[in-house]
Amino acid sequence: MRLKKYDYIERKSKVEGILDEESVINKVNKFPKDEDFTYTNGYKAWAAAIFVDLRDSTSLFISKNDIDVAKVIRGFTSEIIEILRKEAGDNLKEIGIRGDCVYAIYSAPTCEELYYLAERAFYINTYMRMLNDLLSKRDLPRIKAGIGLDASVTLAVKAGRKSFGISNLVWIGASVAKASKLSDLGNKNSINPIVMSNDFYSGYTDVQGRLDNTITHPWIIGSSQLLGTYYHSDIVISDFDKWIDGGMKSLRQ
Repeated sequence: MRLKKYDYIERKSKVEGILDEESVINKVNKFPKDEDFTYTNGYKAWAAAIFVDLRDSTSLFISKNDIDVAKVIRGFTSEIIEILRKEAGDNLKEIGIRGDCVYAIYSAPTCEELYYLAERAFYINTYMRMLNDLLSKRDLPRIKAGIGLDASVTLAVKAGRKSFGISNLVWIGASVAKASKLSDLGNKNSINPIVMSNDFYSGYTDVQGRLDNTITHPWIIGSSQLLGTYYHSDIVISDFDKWIDGGMKSLRQ
């Protein structure tokens, strides 16, 4: 439908009201519930983000029939969302799909949250093996994904159109944008699927060293001018991976 008239004279005063109103930014240990956000406040705390980005999706979308593509995309998104949301509690602040990418944002008041989010990345990496086996058995195209993780102090504000009930939290800081860019590195150009920022890796390994210091995870260091130092790996969940190798037979009677 054609936009017949945008009342820019009236809307100017609305914008001025937004820009001139008193706002409060609260520095907190952990992000509060969504209902605590208003159009005149914001909260600043540690946030961690994970992005799971489908590789070469353009080729998939144009080279296969619509039904096959729909099946692949649904198989890709449904269980990744399940892994990201399951037992996350109120630390999970946002989860969604952007194009061919599944993402989630979490409160991360301690390094333990980074460790547990890394575990979710390992489950997703293993799930991709399971999904590709299931796709192959059905003559559907196999797929790859990059998994990016970052954490930083982040400002969250509520933005949108109050009178129409259209609003979202906007995340202002490095964690979300950098996790997205790191996911774009994963699983191509000899970089492993899971890619962590230096800050995320530091917090994760601090906890990993205390909880399971007998296990040495194979991480490779890399760097880029844009993203700085990062670490990448192809870690999988051992029991899950063995079950896939064993033919994925049900263990339940």
